[in-house]
Amino acid sequence: MARKFLRKFLPHPDVITRNRWIKLLGPRLQDPSLWHINRRSFSVAVAMGVFCAFIPVPFQMVIAAAGAIWLRVNILVAVPMVWISNPFTMGPMYYFCYLVGAAMLGQEPDRFHFELSFDWLLSSLAHIWQPFLLGCFSVGAICSLLSFVLIRVLWHLHILNHIKVRAQRLHNLRRHTSEKQ
Repeated sequence: MARKFLRKFLPHPDVITRNRWIKLLGPRLQDPSLWHINRRSFSVAVAMGVFCAFIPVPFQMVIAAAGAIWLRVNILVAVPMVWISNPFTMGPMYYFCYLVGAAMLGQEPDRFHFELSFDWLLSSLAHIWQPFLLGCFSVGAICSLLSFVLIRVLWHLHILNHIKVRAQRLHNLRRHTSEKQ
């Protein structure tokens, strides 16, 4: 059922590989493991995308795509997972990362007033870059690991449920055929 759902919403690999910009990557995108949905490919792709969402740089999707190609996991799952970090969530996410990093370094978090300007970024980042980057890496790694484990557990439960349903169908079929005889 999950595969049908994912196939319904994910584009076919041929549509993507025929794109003129993506063709530049050449045969690397022809690797079938980049397009398959299985337990390893899906769980590692989710973890890769979640980790990349916490990297405080532009073009996080490019990093997630490169990581998916390098790890040979589903690229169509890794890239959208980066969207956890978006204009609405970015501020709270990165502020939380900064607080975590400051706590890990034993520093008192600085109070600052945020301004959306390049000057503010340069002047403030000089003071907060260490706790900020440490927090981003730590929170990203923990969230990535938790998402990996969660996907694996949910996948396992789905398989157990599928086996249970199949066994129940077989039992009902056997009982129905024995009643006819």
